[in-house]
Amino acid sequence: MTRIAAAVLLLALPAVGAAQAEPSALALANEAMAGQSYTLSIQILVLMTLLTLLPAAILSTTAFVRIIIVLSILRQALGTAQTPPNQVLLGIALFLTFFVMTPVIDGVHQDAVRPWLAGEITAEDALGRAIVPVRQFMLDQTRESDLALFAGISGTAVDSVDEVPLSIAIPSFMVSELKTAFQIGFLIFIPFLVIDLVVSSVLMSMGMMMLSPMLISLPFKIMLFVLVDGWALLLGTLAGSFQA
Repeated sequence: MTRIAAAVLLLALPAVGAAQAEPSALALANEAMAGQSYTLSIQILVLMTLLTLLPAAILSTTAFVRIIIVLSILRQALGTAQTPPNQVLLGIALFLTFFVMTPVIDGVHQDAVRPWLAGEITAEDALGRAIVPVRQFMLDQTRESDLALFAGISGTAVDSVDEVPLSIAIPSFMVSELKTAFQIGFLIFIPFLVIDLVVSSVLMSMGMMMLSPMLISLPFKIMLFVLVDGWALLLGTLAGSFQA
């Protein structure tokens, strides 16, 4: 149980590294790994507390934000309301995020988790090593203008990219991801918008103003998306957009 709690801490703390993890939680994980025993209730409490940080880690330091926003924009462009449902979009986004983040996860496992489980390094050293590949991934996807923006807001002087702290890297990364996601979403929206305009013009010319253009254009948009193998094309493009 103590090993699981400390492992969760290693994976979740990069997302909240900017806010400095509570010393008591980190100290408890260190002491637990050093061999001190705690009651089962305290171990469960620490584990559940650390698990609450995992959603923040997924949202703040991985490819999940870009992927889920693009998928949501696609659903809006198709005009299919709740199809695919939110659970399906979240599942696709989580699995694609896992594939994109596999090199980062492997780096964390090789450099931090495996030596820590073998007792070769302390939890603090493992945490420092775990942050490195995650931080590098974020910086590779972050625009310099966004880094400069948050550096100016925080009043921190940053001479090089290697000196960017997590308190600046994480919000800069998220803003860059939002920009990129909306740029991809704009390109996705254009062909479906053209279909809507054509259908609306045809209905207006026929005097069928009481008929909803969305009702007529929906099957054409679905047909277009299926004919171009839209899902494979979109997911492949999303995965490729994270190449450094």
